[in-house]
Amino acid sequence: MIKQILGQRIKNLRLKTGLSQEKFALQINMDRTYLASVEAGKRNISIENIHKISQGLHLSLEEFFKGI
Repeated sequence: MIKQILGQRIKNLRLKTGLSQEKFALQINMDRTYLASVEAGKRNISIENIHKISQGLHLSLEEFFKGI
């Protein structure tokens, strides 16, 4: 369940930036298919990649995890 919640959080935050998966993945140096599987709740993402995503969204980890 937490993978789906985290994936939806990432997707919602990314959509607020107006970036596609492809553009966001390029921006944070991550494979688009990996990002897609994370957003779909199918991957157990590492803290390093969570940090990379939060930086790409210009959020602290505290802000990123708020409400989860």
